Amino acid sequence: MTGQTIIYVILPYVALTIMVAGLIWRRKTDTYGWNARSTQLLESRVLRIGSVLFHVGVLLAIGGHIMGILIPVSWTEAAGLSEDAYHVISVIGGVTAGAAVVVGLAVLIYRRLKFSRVRITTTRMDVAVFALLAFGVVTGMLATLTNLGDSVHYRESVAPYFRQLFIFDPDPSLMTGGGVTLIFQVHVVGVWFLYALWPFSRLVHAFSVPLGYFRRSPIFYRPRVVRPSPSRRPETPVGR
Repeated sequence: MTGQTIIYVILPYVALTIMVAGLIWRRKTDTYGWNARSTQLLESRVLRIGSVLFHVGVLLAIGGHIMGILIPVSWTEAAGLSEDAYHVISVIGGVTAGAAVVVGLAVLIYRRLKFSRVRITTTRMDVAVFALLAFGVVTGMLATLTNLGDSVHYRESVAPYFRQLFIFDPDPSLMTGGGVTLIFQVHVVGVWFLYALWPFSRLVHAFSVPLGYFRRSPIFYRPRVVRPSPSRRPETPVGR
């Protein structure tokens, strides 16, 4: 068994197995803990800025990754989009999304360090998650910026590697050959560790779909009516 088999075949399946099993276990044993453990009540102004930037950037980045991995080159070329044009679009979108994620994550980390009330709620798991997120974001941005000239044809190497993982026919040579640089390899490996940790962290809220909200009966809030206290009766004069 070679090192590339361990890293690019065994590690992904182990990470995904832990992720799926962990989500099931967490749902059965910690239903009320299935949330983001929000600290909005402790500080909201900085959170609003960092959270919006981070989540918008992440959604854009996920969309870009899904398109780049699942859509083969032949499909985009059949739709009339050349590979050069696709690369320009992906670079612009990737840099924009990555910048939003970097700034948003930096703001969120600053918030946890700056405000003591938020800092004391930070667990060891939070520190590990922030570290892995930062690692994935930084390596992902470096992979994008170092590939502005399309030196790494990831749609012909990295993307097929992931597609073959999904059909249980992985080919680790796609990640070690074809000009795939070290930064791409490190980024992919770091993400597998993040997936393995996902179910046991606050990131689990990403798998929450609030369908019950639309079926929930409305909650009525009524103001509390403060009734005036009864006036004190005049004292009855006592006889002389």
